[in-house]
Amino acid sequence: MPPDRQPSLPPNPAPSPDMVDYYRRRAAYYERVYHKPERQADLRAMEGWVEEHLAGRHVLEVAAGTGWWTPHGARRCASWLATDLNDETLAIARTKPLPAGKVRFALADAYTLAGLPAPDGAAAFDAAFAGCWWSHVPLQRLSAWVDTLHGVLAPGARVVVLDNSFVQTSNLPIARRDEAGNTYQQRTLDDGSVHEVLKNFPRAPELCALLGARAADFVWTDWAHYWAASWTVVR
Repeated sequence: MPPDRQPSLPPNPAPSPDMVDYYRRRAAYYERVYHKPERQADLRAMEGWVEEHLAGRHVLEVAAGTGWWTPHGARRCASWLATDLNDETLAIARTKPLPAGKVRFALADAYTLAGLPAPDGAAAFDAAFAGCWWSHVPLQRLSAWVDTLHGVLAPGARVVVLDNSFVQTSNLPIARRDEAGNTYQQRTLDDGSVHEVLKNFPRAPELCALLGARAADFVWTDWAHYWAASWTVVR
């Protein structure tokens, strides 16, 4: 096995039912997290950053959720397919101010990306975007997920991911760490139910090591409360 490729467990056949239910029940107020005052400067900078990195591309968005990032990333794209496992969250995403004629939606499991429609005007997607998804993928599934994602993209496609950095004054505390190194938070919904949610906070060396020879032109960007990484698919 090449030194840049670490062994990983086979991907689970389906997402955790509890997590699917958690995001379905949270859909109506999921975007409160983007209203935190201390994060506004970061978000304004990131909105332009995402637009710039995906301009002119045929983009596959993975785990779009309620579509917070979709209108920003899609402003200058060639086409955009926003996918999610929950129709409840995509229903909210469809109400966003989207560029006319560019954005479509589809139900899809982020771990399999099976049955995706082809992009408008191209044979294959030449870019992918995932906002605040990487941190919810178990460490032991990340390598297989990267292979799955790269497998539905054109060679030389650009991948853009962004997520939260851990800031003690803005994030929920880490409740526990499992044997694989994954970290978890305890989150309470408006109905009072408490859910344990996997939430990892990686740094650039971890992503570089995991991607290895599958990626070129790796770039890492930091803001106060978020990070982003982009790379070119190598196959």
